[in-house]
Amino acid sequence: MRTRTALSTGSLDNIHARWVMPEIFHDLPVTVEDDGETIRILEELSDRALPGASEDDRTRFAVVCALGLDDLIALGVEYAGVCVAAFDDTPCTATVLATLVDSPEGAVAPVRTLASDLRRVSAGEVTEIDLPCGPAVSCVGTRQERMSGEMMHAGAPLAFPTAFIRVYVPLPNASTLVMEMCTPTMVGWDAFSTMFGNIVSSIRLFHADGSSLIVPGAQR
Repeated sequence: MRTRTALSTGSLDNIHARWVMPEIFHDLPVTVEDDGETIRILEELSDRALPGASEDDRTRFAVVCALGLDDLIALGVEYAGVCVAAFDDTPCTATVLATLVDSPEGAVAPVRTLASDLRRVSAGEVTEIDLPCGPAVSCVGTRQERMSGEMMHAGAPLAFPTAFIRVYVPLPNASTLVMEMCTPTMVGWDAFSTMFGNIVSSIRLFHADGSSLIVPGAQR
């Protein structure tokens, strides 16, 4: 298990959010600016994620990861981890993302407002939940994603369904921590969703000085 941290720079206070990632997930270099270092990290990642695979398969996996980095960076993702595993002899993959967004402006009850906004746009199955770090909102759904035709040795991009769980954790500084697990391989859904439940349950909040931050309504 590894602890990961995202920094929230809201208007009221700086808040650190920390969570625990299973070893089966491998960190993607979304915060690395040097191209050479990014390539090195992706090569090492592919070796760890696909032990025993052919060099071509490892290279292809590293390229797929690299192609997705620009989109993740553009979305403001502060953490991303990828997992490759086999369930029922079927290769499966999942990605966990963490980002920080502004909370609904002027919301007195941000959890209720977030849930209402998500239901209004039919984002998926929306539920208000209680986590050890505080009240949150979960959204479970499916979306269409695309992979370039070049990667699939085809003329046109390939569209495929991807299932996701997204959890929104409002913070006391008008920011919201958003964590997501997504997978295009439904055979692994039960295992991946259980892992993700453990990840979001491990979220803990801290002030910039390292002291614990207790949000009203947090489980004790």
